[in-house]
Parts: sequence; C-alpha cells; structure tokens
Amino acid sequence: MVATVTKPQTITLEEFLALPETKPASEYNQGTICQKPMSKGKHSIIQGELVPAINQQAKPQKIAYALPELRCTFAGRSIVPDIAVLRWEHLPQDEDGSIGDEVSCTPDSIIEILSPSQSATLVMEKIVFCLA
Repeated sequence: MVATVTKPQTITLEEFLALPETKPASEYNQGTICQKPMSKGKHSIIQGELVPAINQQAKPQKIAYALPELRCTFAGRSIVPDIAVLRWEHLPQDEDGSIGDEVSCTPDSIIEILSPSQSATLVMEKIVFCLA
C-alpha cells in the first residue's frame, strides 16, 4: 500500500476576487481561502455600537470613517476586518466623488472582535499584517 499526500489546491488573488462573495465573508491569504465565522449576538452588538461611536467623533470633521465588514485588498491579501477605519483622504472615490467600492490600501486601523469559534492566533496575525 502506498500513501499519497495531496497538496491543497491554491488559487491566485485574482481568481479569488472573481469568485462570488460568501456570507459570512471569506478572506484570502497566500493562495488559501478562509471563511470568517458567522457573527452572533454579542459580536454584532459590539460591532453595531462601535461603528457609529467612531463615526460620531471622526466623520463630521472628515477625519476618518469606520466601515463594518469592508473588503480590503492589498499586499497580496484580501481581508474583511470586523471594522476598518480609513482616514478621510484614504477613502476610495468613484469618478463622481462618492465613496467607491474597491479598497486597495491598508486600512489605517482595524478592529477585530474575537468570537469564541475564532483562532486568536489567526486574528492577531491579521492585525500584525495590517500594522506591517
């Protein structure tokens, strides 16, 4: 009997971005796809309270904008932080000046709300990646 080891199939970032969005969102890192866990009550409450609290302070003066579950694709990865905070000048813009859909820069700040089913190591790695 011969045992064979199969290498997991990897895809490119471009192939990943061409796939339909999933619910909950999937993230791309080094050829692999990982789906985020579905948000539950406590997670949703924290996220739902933080976004308007940040925007209440930062949005009127056009300092920054907090956006929940925003796909950010940069440095060969595509992540969906629980909350991405972009300084006003880093917000993507469409031709008409409205906020654009594609974020291709590192968020200025991210907030990850650790769910019981998530790996703390993977969440911390994503935060460290964004800081780098």
